[in-house]
Amino acid sequence: MKIAIISGSHRLKSQSLKVATHIQETLDKNTDTETWLFSLEGNPLPLWDEGVWDGEQKWLDILTPIREQLSSCDALVIITPEWHGQVPAGLKNFFLLFGKNELADKPALIVAVSSGIGGSYPVAELRMSSYKNSRICYIPEHVIIREVESILNKNEADNDARSDSYIRERLQWSLNILNEYAKALKQVRESGVTQTDKFGNGM
Repeated sequence: MKIAIISGSHRLKSQSLKVATHIQETLDKNTDTETWLFSLEGNPLPLWDEGVWDGEQKWLDILTPIREQLSSCDALVIITPEWHGQVPAGLKNFFLLFGKNELADKPALIVAVSSGIGGSYPVAELRMSSYKNSRICYIPEHVIIREVESILNKNEADNDARSDSYIRERLQWSLNILNEYAKALKQVRESGVTQTDKFGNGM
């Protein structure tokens, strides 16, 4: 089993990357699970242009290694901060650059991050729009980490003990569910019923 972890913040040393690292460490404790963490820190992906469709060499050089990693994964964890009530532009751009060839019919867990008491809007936005052509399958569970600066810190003194304990347990529970969805949907993909050239886009 291989799980991709996408840290959707452009910021350097972001709280999203802190959460992503914790999730990776949690998953790595399972010897049957391989992980791949991809961070949007520093904007490693240029904004989409038509060259992606045209197969321009500059795009092939950037996207091919990432496509190969995503294609080899059985599930994903999508981590998004809430910026002005929205998913960051870089994460939306990610879903323009990678689609059904890498993500289709693979389960994904949304983990939203907020420095305050928000976090619900990015969950709704991802569920509403990012699945259509990519056909990524968000599982019913998601996790919202509010007041994230006091959660999942290496130094326990920096954590709110009650909230930190709850989020760690909730993440583990949700990751266990994701793992079972990954096993189930792998069978769906391998059955061949999802393969089609006629219906390339969602409705």
